[in-house]
Parts: sequence; structure tokens; C-alpha cells
Amino acid sequence: MSDDYDLESGPDPATFAAGASEPDLGSETDDPVHVVGIGPGNLEYLTPRGERAIREADVLVGFSTVVEFVEDRTEADLLTCGYKDEAEALSAFGERVADGETGAAVAMGDPNHSGYQFVGKVENVVERVADRRGVEPTPVRVVPGISSLQVAASRARTPMEDTEFVTLHKSGDLEADVDRLATAVGERHLLVLPRPFDRMPGDLAAFLLENGADPDLEALVLEKLTLADEEIHRFTLEGLAAHAGGDGKEDTPFSDLVVLAVRRPVDRTD
Repeated sequence: MSDDYDLESGPDPATFAAGASEPDLGSETDDPVHVVGIGPGNLEYLTPRGERAIREADVLVGFSTVVEFVEDRTEADLLTCGYKDEAEALSAFGERVADGETGAAVAMGDPNHSGYQFVGKVENVVERVADRRGVEPTPVRVVPGISSLQVAASRARTPMEDTEFVTLHKSGDLEADVDRLATAVGERHLLVLPRPFDRMPGDLAAFLLENGADPDLEALVLEKLTLADEEIHRFTLEGLAAHAGGDGKEDTPFSDLVVLAVRRPVDRTD
């Protein structure tokens, strides 16, 4: 896969990341690149395995807002970026890995829940630089983290086996994802990572109502989970839909650090 992808038309880097399983443990000749899920922000939720990968890295890459959580846990060189300079930072990271340095990339939460586009970009650049240099690419391994989805499931009491999970926190077309929500609402609990700021909780509530959902379903907006200013906002689905509309920060009362939970009716006497 080249880095000239268009997320509206493909190829999606998440598909690239999911194209093959990881090699068996012990099959690598070199230390792998680790893509580490650092958890939802409170470092009590950073796993010991993830912390070790960060601590042992020579070079660390990630969005500035993620790296700042773990920069005190490593002596690695930090390659930080935003969306505009992500490709540049990842390219520099790929060159350092090809030089033989130990690399780690960091993502919020657990990469397996909403980070596969980032995993694919890391894997792509590592392979592309190695191919250009004519060397064997360093394998990439995901180190799972604690996701805000797992914390939200605990707060909302929505067991994963009874829940439809959808992430909208990604680029590209979301039609198939929101259709899954419309199909499952009322029959299964919903856990959703909204997309800032055009698919926020109010917008999703309005969409579900338009598709026949019960307006009295319980909806929880779980904000800044595990952080000191964590809040849980409780609505009916109809009440939450009052916050629909717009696509900017000023159009919603919620931050971008939110999970939406919509509970299906449960009879506790069953």
C-alpha cells in the first residue's frame, strides 16, 4: 500500500492492518515495532506490558495529545504530530526503525477498538522504507490497552456479549456503521465512539429516532472517562436528540472524549 490513499475511496489503512495475522511469537529476528494502546488517559490504566514497550523504545511516534501522557515514562526520542504532519512524522519514524532503532507508536485506548487506521499507517511506512532500502521489514505488533469502551461498558452496565459496538472515530464513509446501530437499537445495548464533531451523541440519537427507535430508551453520554473531570450525562434518547445538529465544537455541549451508551430494556426479574 502506498501513502497516497484517499479514505473516501480507499485503500483504507485499517484494511491494510487487518490483511494478515501477526507472525508467531519467537519467529522474528529483530525486536518488533510496537503499537501501544496507552489507555483512556489515566495512567493507572496503562498496562505494564505497554509501559515496558514505551520505556524500551529508542524512538516514539504519536499524536502530540497522546505522547504527552507518556513522555515521562521514556527516554526515547519523541516524534510528535497532528493530522497535518502525521505523514512526515511517520516517515521519519520508518527511517529510524530501518536504521535498526527500537520503535514504538502510541495510540489512545486500545488500537483494536478504534486505532486500526493508525496501525495500518505505521505498518505501511515501516514496510515501505524497508522495501526502498532493500532490507527485511521489522514486524509490527499491537500491544492492547484498556479502552474507554471497556470503562463505559462498566459504568453503563452493558456487557459486551449483549452489546453492539461501533466506532465512528475514523475517517471515511460511516453509512454501514450507523446502519448497524439502527438495526441493533432496542434489541442490544449500543456502545458508540462518536466522531467529532459531525457525528456526536445528539446527532446519533436523532438518527436512531428517525429509524424507529423507542424515544424512552436510556442514553448515557460518558465523558472524559477515568480522568479527574469525568462526567456521565443521562438522557432519554428523545432528550439527547435535542442536542443534534452542526459540525463544530460550538454546536454540541460534549467534548470529543465521549462514549455514547444506549441501553436496551432489561427485566431484572428474568
